[in-house]
Amino acid sequence: MTDVDIVMQQSAAAFEAYKLVPAAGRAGFLEAIAEELEGLRESLVAIAGQETNLPPARLNGELTRTTNQLKLFASLIREGSWAEAVIDTANPATTPPRPDIRKVLLPVGPVVVFGASNFPFAFSTAGGDTASALAAGATVVIKGHPAHEATSLKVFGAIQAAISKTKMPEHTVQHVAAPGNNIGKDLVTHPLITGVGFTGSFQGGKALFNYANQRETPIPVFAEMSSVNPVVFLPDTLEKNAASLAQTFGGSVTLGMGQFCTNPGLLLAIRSKAQEQFAALLGEAIAQCAPQKMLHAGIHQAYEQGRSRLLSQQGVTLISESSQAPAEMEAFPALASVTAKDFLANHLLSEEVFGPSSLLIVCEDKEELKTVLKSLKGQLTTTVVGTEADVAANGDIIALQTTLAGRVILNAPPTGVEVCNAMVHGGPFPATTDARFTSVGTSAIKRWVRPVCFQGFTNAMLPDALKNENPSGIWRLVNGEFTKDAIN
Repeated sequence: MTDVDIVMQQSAAAFEAYKLVPAAGRAGFLEAIAEELEGLRESLVAIAGQETNLPPARLNGELTRTTNQLKLFASLIREGSWAEAVIDTANPATTPPRPDIRKVLLPVGPVVVFGASNFPFAFSTAGGDTASALAAGATVVIKGHPAHEATSLKVFGAIQAAISKTKMPEHTVQHVAAPGNNIGKDLVTHPLITGVGFTGSFQGGKALFNYANQRETPIPVFAEMSSVNPVVFLPDTLEKNAASLAQTFGGSVTLGMGQFCTNPGLLLAIRSKAQEQFAALLGEAIAQCAPQKMLHAGIHQAYEQGRSRLLSQQGVTLISESSQAPAEMEAFPALASVTAKDFLANHLLSEEVFGPSSLLIVCEDKEELKTVLKSLKGQLTTTVVGTEADVAANGDIIALQTTLAGRVILNAPPTGVEVCNAMVHGGPFPATTDARFTSVGTSAIKRWVRPVCFQGFTNAMLPDALKNENPSGIWRLVNGEFTKDAIN
């Protein structure tokens, strides 16, 4: 049994040393983790394949994404402007006289990262939550996911090797693995924890959120939980591009057996002959998709239950399902349809079914389509598919979509999340617990810091980012102007 208190005491002690490591040192540490992972690529992919049923090509791509995002955060903190250094120098001429005031983002303390079941590399032990927290200067306790425990432990071994190689504090990163939910609760409620990162089910994320807010001192939980990623197909593009759209979005619905948080679970269109043709062609594309094994038995069981529940609802019609019968633990791809009227009358139809299925909502007119969009809860993504004429005529639809999700996409399927500076992988509740933040992209670092203002400090006492000579050479906002210059 893991002694959570010992783990947290070690993490807190490591934080006191790690938070003082210069950005260049933390960057080198992140790059060392990436290097260690690359050295273990062959064995990591083999182990992960055995535990998750994911093919080598998918796992190799995901591992590359993981090492690349470690390197991206290393570049971010070397450049330095992410820390938002702001300096307002003393001005005795104002009334009253203004003191010297300087602000910078500093790490919050030890954080807990919960590994995700559907991404054994990119959202797990050395994934984006861990990378961004370490970049910020926080220490990390990882709760490994039981669905790929051996993979998680091997990745942690790479992190330990990087700690030793770069001479980071011994317990900068720790790993705990235990069955059941009690250890998760113990970690989140421990008084030394200052933040939580989670990717998974709504039930799991909401439970952690509740634990964190029941503490004597509440802490933030950054949980990515649930999204049906609605896609709006506008009339002109269905008239002109139904066949190609059916192939593209049929592939998106079934990609990876639908085990992505950006899987397009709801498709919206206005009733027309073109819409009917698109539905038929999309059904054919779904029928051509062969069933494949899902990640683990729990996800497969949840999908089968969710799919059956969806198809049993009043007004829901099955358009198509895979032409091949599924074997053990294989998902059965499906496409169903429902009128907007029946959809609006049944809240169960807006709930996520995690797997290769999608529900086409047929609206009578544009106003009904807007009513459906307004009825939806927060999402990670929403997509609009249309020609230039469609877009020009439907600015109100797109404006509505911007209130719904963290990422609004034009003419591309939502599956696939680019790791870059501009990415937002977040959205209003219940997609996440805090719509102001992202779990992918460099802005993810902002979850693990808080602004601290230094007033009246001598130059020697200040963090490097705020010192007059600007030893880090970063961009700073000095008296209202961005500059890298030293302050005389």
